[in-house]
Amino acid sequence: MPYVARNEATAARILGAVGALFALVEGLYILMQVLNADPANKFFVFVKSWAEPLALFFPGLFHTGSINLDIILNYGLAAIFWLIVSGFVARAVAR
Repeated sequence: MPYVARNEATAARILGAVGALFALVEGLYILMQVLNADPANKFFVFVKSWAEPLALFFPGLFHTGSINLDIILNYGLAAIFWLIVSGFVARAVAR
């Protein structure tokens, strides 16, 4: 059954890559917000349109008084969440 094991490993890698891509989008959004990217820019709008739904329930979780720190904490936790969840799912699929 090496063919099945190879397919499971491929599926696990794809799931891990999707989680990493989601985390990358969140990280890119954090950088763009903290570095004051132009909100009218089409690339910023595109990244924002993906980052906000992927952040799930994390936006608004922390209110520190600093907008930049709030963005880093809330969207950073979402990025970490996607890495952890995709890692668990990928590991489960690989078994």
